[in-house]
Amino acid sequence: MSANLSRRTLLRSIAIGGAALAAPSVLTACSSDGSGGGGSVSNAGKKAAAWPTYTPAKGATPDLAPTAEGVQAGYTKYPAELVKAIAEKPGTGKEKIKVLTITYGTPPKPAAQNKYWAAVNKALGVDVEFTIVPDADFRAKMATLFAGDDIPDIINIGGGYVLPREAQFVKTRCADLTEYLSGDAVKDYPNLAGIPTYAWEGMGRISGRIYGVPVERPKPQDTMFFNNGVFTKAGYKPGMSADDFAALAKDTTGAKKWALGSSTTAYFGYKTHANWFGAPNEFALQDGKMVHWGATDEFKAMLEYLSKLRKDGSYYPEATSVSQVDLKTQFWNGSVLSMTDGFLAYPAAAQGIKNSFDLDALVPYTAPGATPKYQQSRGIFGYTVIKKASKDRIKLILRVLDFLAAPFGSEEYELTHFGLEGTHFERDKDNNPIANKLGLVESKTNVPFMYLSDAPQVLYAPGFGDVVKRLHAWQQKVVPMMQPNARWGLQSDTYNKQGAALQQLMDDSVTAVVTGRKKVSDWDALYGKWEAQGGKKVIGEFTTEYAAAH
Repeated sequence: MSANLSRRTLLRSIAIGGAALAAPSVLTACSSDGSGGGGSVSNAGKKAAAWPTYTPAKGATPDLAPTAEGVQAGYTKYPAELVKAIAEKPGTGKEKIKVLTITYGTPPKPAAQNKYWAAVNKALGVDVEFTIVPDADFRAKMATLFAGDDIPDIINIGGGYVLPREAQFVKTRCADLTEYLSGDAVKDYPNLAGIPTYAWEGMGRISGRIYGVPVERPKPQDTMFFNNGVFTKAGYKPGMSADDFAALAKDTTGAKKWALGSSTTAYFGYKTHANWFGAPNEFALQDGKMVHWGATDEFKAMLEYLSKLRKDGSYYPEATSVSQVDLKTQFWNGSVLSMTDGFLAYPAAAQGIKNSFDLDALVPYTAPGATPKYQQSRGIFGYTVIKKASKDRIKLILRVLDFLAAPFGSEEYELTHFGLEGTHFERDKDNNPIANKLGLVESKTNVPFMYLSDAPQVLYAPGFGDVVKRLHAWQQKVVPMMQPNARWGLQSDTYNKQGAALQQLMDDSVTAVVTGRKKVSDWDALYGKWEAQGGKKVIGEFTTEYAAAH
């Protein structure tokens, strides 16, 4: 390991890189019935604006090539030579822009006392004034913002929250960006053109129009990381049968080690396993209608399988009470041999494991009669909207967002992600930028430019090139298996209002079955309750919206 992090800093990186960023986003926009301010936000009956023409931005040449399907570019080491992605500063040095974004860090010092913040402002030619909202306060802050008269120039809507009347707010108070970004118009902002189409689709349209800029995240959603050495020695093979995997899990459990880890927020990893059993990725369109995974035979087969794994003792016994952060510690120290986490947890995991074993990701096993699939993410952390303004003002802000989306391997990316060399970071023997004491405080975490706009993610873990190679090889296997959630980018008034409660009901029902408090034969009744409390209406609304959006 090339540098040491404090426990506090490492745990913060866990939250940012793992669960917090990869959690299934539920920022589904509201009201398709025309009620309330802003009128209808439905795409039904509206001409759909063309998505921005995708043109990959030119960064450093990767060591491991990306694919058009979504395998990420891989960098086993930091680029020796950086490119310059922006020819001119977005601003003249006289402009000010007020922004609001979520944070998972600590409040920074003002820009005048913060060398990182000041350096980015100088490079932008714009005085960016942040309102930074802690994750715990974000929902309340946004409710106040939506109801108020004064809003900032830029707002990032991220973090995976259900925000009531979100789409109405965006449509009423924020700029329609279609003329600036749709189709070839995006070529005026080449780094925004480098955002892959799946991220725009995950953000979705409102009334057929483009209102935001997505903050991209890679295609893999929840990922089952595992201890490669122990599993391989026990006979693990990619694509092995589900029965053989269950036997492997049972055989590798014992002597205070457990094959399968789970936590209070992972719910036995059922979302991952459901896809492997061939169920939809929550929602899928079949024969013109939206189908929810809970109504499928594949989902019930998955429940029976996880119940067996639990009865075999293969799951960590505190699975329903341990936090995700504490479970990570159990995985890193070898007590737990696998765990489901957000894909972007891998850099922190590599550092936490400290080369004590080879970190890898599981290729789906094969369930009887099933074609295994893989859970594709929404493709975004969130999206950024711009307050209604003059065309010149909107173009200025888009130039700022374009700067912040400069690709990995560019001078601009290095500045926004690592700060100033010698001030915020030093280079290790392999040229990796490693944060120093000041860089851990004055950082992209505490001054979150990256949540306003960001480059497409790449595979890169400083000092852990072998992990990058293994995950790149894994992506080549699983990306072709990926299926999107058919509801991403769609509008449903009922889901906006009741989505969080419906999700909790689903999670609790799955937990009841897997732990044995309920039987698999009880699932139809449990699912019927989910339908009766709004699920059936949600399915109907998503069916209508899917037809309009496609």
